[in-house]
Amino acid sequence: MKSCIVLLSGGLDSATTLAIARAEGFRANALTFRYGQRHAAELAAATRVAAALGAQRHTVIPIDPAVFSGSALTDAALAIPKGRDVQAESQEIPITYVPARNTIFLSYALAWAESLGAQDIFIGVNALDYSGYPDCRAEYIEAFERMANLATKAAVSDGRPLRIHAPLIHLTKAQIIARGMALGVDYGMTVTCYDPDAAGAACGQCDACQLRLAGFREQGLADPAPYVT
Repeated sequence: MKSCIVLLSGGLDSATTLAIARAEGFRANALTFRYGQRHAAELAAATRVAAALGAQRHTVIPIDPAVFSGSALTDAALAIPKGRDVQAESQEIPITYVPARNTIFLSYALAWAESLGAQDIFIGVNALDYSGYPDCRAEYIEAFERMANLATKAAVSDGRPLRIHAPLIHLTKAQIIARGMALGVDYGMTVTCYDPDAAGAACGQCDACQLRLAGFREQGLADPAPYVT
């Protein structure tokens, strides 16, 4: 079995991505970040997901929250947008955008992959049902992979090219849920909400909750995760 790195937030998308990596026969090394996110309940969810889905190891890396200023996900003084029109969400970059987050996360994953001799990195970005973040697009993932293969000894000298897998990139939220359920993912243990309570119950109104709930409705299912109301 080949080793891979899976970026794991504890949310619906990253849990599905870990399940896909395991189904493709990889030994998964899950990587989670503590960066001052308001939805810190995700960290506990990531631990649950890593254990349930058979990650070989799960590493949590702290990053100074000062790096990510100006985002409602890291600054309690900024309000999390709620009740927005789901259809209009991807038309603008919302205040929940975290500056260069996926670039930083993928850079850590790249370094760890090269250190472990792994050639594959999995990330659960999605360019259909998402909040308009520029670092969730296919062209971004392709550009990062090109950079990785120009900037690493593994690719340049050792003949081990790096691959960035984004298996959800062209799926709707409903399709992601269907794929995960087919792989046995228990979505009740995931936390997707931008503003959950201390116990991890979701608000039901933020962009992430609305997209998630719409996906379950499209599948004719109830979301098994807890909600405040």
